[in-house]
Amino acid sequence: MLNQDTSVSAAPVTAIDVRQPDFYINRELSLIEFNRRVLDQARDDNIPLLERLKFLCIVSSNLDEFFEIRAAGLKQQVAYGAAQTGPDNLSPQEQLKRIAEITRALIKDQYAVLNDFLFPHLAASGIRFLKRSDWSARQEGWVKRFFNRELLPVLSPIGLDPAHPFPRILNKSLNFIVSLEGKDAFGRNSGIAIVQAPRSLPRLVAIPESHSEGPYDFIFLSSIIHAHVGDLFPGMHATGCYQFRVTRNSDLLVDDDEVDDLLRALEGELPSRRFSDAVRLEVADDCPADMTHFLTDQFNLGTDDVYQCNGPVNLTRLLAIDELVNRPELKYPGFVPSQPARLARNTDIFDVIRRGDVLLHHPFESFAPVLDFVRAAASDANVLTIKQTLYRTGADSAIVEALVDAARVGKEVTVVIELRARFDEAANIELANDLQEAGAHVVYGVVGHKTHAKMMLVVRREGRQLRRYVHLGTGNYHARTARLYTDYGLLTCDADIAEDVHKIFHQLTALGRPGKLKRLLQSPFTLHKTMLECIEREARNAREGRPARIIAKMNALSDEQCIRALYNASQSGVKIDLIVRGVCCLRPGIKGVSENIQVRSIVGRFLEHSRVFYFFNDGEEQVHLSSGDWMPRNFYRRIETCFPIDDKRLKQRVIQESLTAYLADNSQAWVLQNEGSYKRCAPGAHKPRAAQQSLLETLSE
Repeated sequence: MLNQDTSVSAAPVTAIDVRQPDFYINRELSLIEFNRRVLDQARDDNIPLLERLKFLCIVSSNLDEFFEIRAAGLKQQVAYGAAQTGPDNLSPQEQLKRIAEITRALIKDQYAVLNDFLFPHLAASGIRFLKRSDWSARQEGWVKRFFNRELLPVLSPIGLDPAHPFPRILNKSLNFIVSLEGKDAFGRNSGIAIVQAPRSLPRLVAIPESHSEGPYDFIFLSSIIHAHVGDLFPGMHATGCYQFRVTRNSDLLVDDDEVDDLLRALEGELPSRRFSDAVRLEVADDCPADMTHFLTDQFNLGTDDVYQCNGPVNLTRLLAIDELVNRPELKYPGFVPSQPARLARNTDIFDVIRRGDVLLHHPFESFAPVLDFVRAAASDANVLTIKQTLYRTGADSAIVEALVDAARVGKEVTVVIELRARFDEAANIELANDLQEAGAHVVYGVVGHKTHAKMMLVVRREGRQLRRYVHLGTGNYHARTARLYTDYGLLTCDADIAEDVHKIFHQLTALGRPGKLKRLLQSPFTLHKTMLECIEREARNAREGRPARIIAKMNALSDEQCIRALYNASQSGVKIDLIVRGVCCLRPGIKGVSENIQVRSIVGRFLEHSRVFYFFNDGEEQVHLSSGDWMPRNFYRRIETCFPIDDKRLKQRVIQESLTAYLADNSQAWVLQNEGSYKRCAPGAHKPRAAQQSLLETLSE
């Protein structure tokens, strides 16, 4: 039983209408606020230095996707004249204006952290990023030779004139706008040129030991191009050179009503992502206003779309330093995920599952048993059928390799691949082709719904009967992210769960109505309705004076109906704790509405990704794990699965590891304030507690 207060507060005499816009936080602004929490990790002296640099880079990566998808969608709404608002009542125009203001401040802070904190600390640790003013004479000579050998042959500067119009600029590519004086051999003097940096070359160039003054000296490729830009225009004078980078709308437009072949439709749409409408322009902060204005005209952008960078644009490229620097003391210490004793190597995994369900908590526990499960199924002569969903898998996937092997030896292999997994579309198209060539049955789910459920079904002949084995998870079948994200996986041969999974696969691959599920909840059918019912049941119990409690851990909370239900439960006196990593549109601490709700966000070494839903249920505690968050897209536009943890021992594990430990965290936790900001917890005089570190010490080897 959860060792938390389940007492209820008296419900207010007059319930307040919970539909007021002031009671909701805007989804987009909440997402930007999450990135501010990530940036704060770069300031944290308790985090190893290179990991702090990584957090700073993650902010840039997150903002790239935010503008490519979220801001781009708002711009499309404005272009189409759409005026619809969410529960916060902010119009698309108002949201874009607020996004520009808040993001501009965030980026200013980001570069301040980089220039004033990280770069000096890295230099003190022997890792230097040299500006042009820092180069010695010997280094200048080496850089000159590098430019002539590696860059000059591949650069194609474009001087702008009627015969050389402004070039098509690739999404997120590094470019320079150059101001020129003088005339070329043909008498042309347009005054402006564009230089596109080669995408094939790394953005960080290591100076060889023979020319470096420390163990690790690096120069940005942009600095090398900038220093020698005059060499690209012989006989002319380059009076200015400024980095810029444009971000484009990357949401693929595939009409679900018109498409006949989803794979071919996506193959046709993918190239458009490189040159679609511009949504953001990043420029060096010393770029003159007239040149910035020239660029915004070319990209059809406004001043609110311009973001000035006090340093190299695209800080994501600094992530390369992780592979270039061998300084383990500046990184998180390594760890070995534990292997549950029941699943020791050389054991019969099917026999283990028959003896009882197996719960895996990644990354603290190894992802290897999942790989062993699918490999065993591929090689076991008694296994007849393997069915699997794939959303993101990564390159050289061992799971895909096992599915290919199984298909080649004649087993019935069915794979439901989600081709529209954002930014993995091309990889999944290739994956689908490879599996089909091996003889697997490949389907793409249901048009109009992304298949986001994580499930595997193995049918095995045992004596005179067929037995079904199942793996269900909250995260992807991706061995690399299983070491970076917190997720759960369940291995079971429970007959009712297996029957439900069979029905869902049949639903995805065939037509018809497979019937009601016994144990699993599924989007877009039963998950949303059941969650609302569970919340209302706790509210009803509280109104009747019985103990009531709700704890929900997820990545995002934005569904208006769920938020309203939680407000109503709070008004009824239910104590509610929400552990929401990113977007949270619920506003806690509103008198008479949500004073019984606390929202916290954990930001740490691992990306919080598991979804855990707990309801006290009058003492008959319910715990569900899910592949989906409480968001409209997960409830209505995706195929998701939510599965119960009924085994008492495993249920208590989930409660302790993902709820109790996280609610006790006073080091990596941030608490949402009712005006929308987050306040970081501090242990003060208490013993420091960090849930992720505690689980590492408890579960990993």
